[in-house]
Parts: sequence; structure tokens; C-alpha cells
Amino acid sequence: MRRRTRSLLGTIAMIAFVIVYAPLAMALADSRIAETPAVIQSVLYAILGIAWIIPLMPLIRWMERPDSDPA
Repeated sequence: MRRRTRSLLGTIAMIAFVIVYAPLAMALADSRIAETPAVIQSVLYAILGIAWIIPLMPLIRWMERPDSDPA
């Protein structure tokens, strides 16, 4: 598969993931985190803000692979 095709498919997958992840993170923040002290809230909001990167890293690596030579 060419890099350009992988980038297109990966971008669609990332958008779909964020569409699912963002409301879940907001619901968690609204229901559980709002009741905690301010210092803990700050830490948890930072974790939620960065947590989406971890599951997407393999996808990003796959998207960025160079094209293989058809030899």
C-alpha cells in the first residue's frame, strides 16, 4: 500500500477515534473529575488531554512508513 493511501486511511481512522474519544473524555470529566480537588483536576485533565496519543501512535507509525519497493 502506498504511503498516500495509508495517510488517507489513517486520517479517517484518527478522526473517527477522536469523535468517539472526545465525548467519552468529556463525560468522564463532567461526572467524576468535577468532584475532586483542583490540583487533582488539573492532573486528570492533562492526562485526558494526552491519553488519546497512546492508542494512536501505532497508527501514526504505520501511516509514516516508507513505500516498499515492488521488486
